[in-house]
Amino acid sequence: MSTDASRTPARSRPVRSFVKRQGRMTVGQRRALDELWPRFGVAFADQPLNLQATFGRSAPVTVEIGFGNGSNLLHMAQNSPEQDFLGIEVHEPGVGACLLGLERAGLQNVRLIAHDAIEVLQRRLAPASVQRINLFFPDPWPKKRHHKRRIVQDEFVALTARVLARDGLLHIVTDWEPYAEHIAEVLARQPEFAALAAAPADRAVSRFDARGQRLGHTNWERAWRLR
Repeated sequence: MSTDASRTPARSRPVRSFVKRQGRMTVGQRRALDELWPRFGVAFADQPLNLQATFGRSAPVTVEIGFGNGSNLLHMAQNSPEQDFLGIEVHEPGVGACLLGLERAGLQNVRLIAHDAIEVLQRRLAPASVQRINLFFPDPWPKKRHHKRRIVQDEFVALTARVLARDGLLHIVTDWEPYAEHIAEVLARQPEFAALAAAPADRAVSRFDARGQRLGHTNWERAWRLR
């Protein structure tokens, strides 16, 4: 008869802030993943990324976590050609859509990583290597039992402080009021960050903005500067 002591302990699984769903992928998105990913995609690896080599130049880098279909990422990259942009997204249809947008716009200052953002912050970005991190409309996980899945936790904020350069910016938007309260509480515990009087007004109006307006939601938009 086996005993508890003789059993192999189960490996703990990290709590994810997302559930990966394949979704429906168009022919164009599949073609983009096959043909354009080698040009714009960055593989996940267990070592820090050399951003200067990745983009072929030295420039301020903005990271967007969960870029969806890439509409805001493309908007900001087009309007700030002197900067570089690294997008993180796990859902393949969104990655494919963003790749198609990059091809249409002829942009060269964007690269994409299709991997868990927490692990990218932990293992793929070097300390003080990026100038800004954008987190727009993250999944609010409204049910109380799912609150542990919310990406904005103490660990996440500590990781952003690690990879941001001096005076780096953390910009967050949500249209879910209870999540906004949670985010405010988490950031209030972080002495490394100072709240700004106003968030930058350079992001694109997204489908989440439009949906929120239809539902009568109000966007909660804040930014913090790394001290």
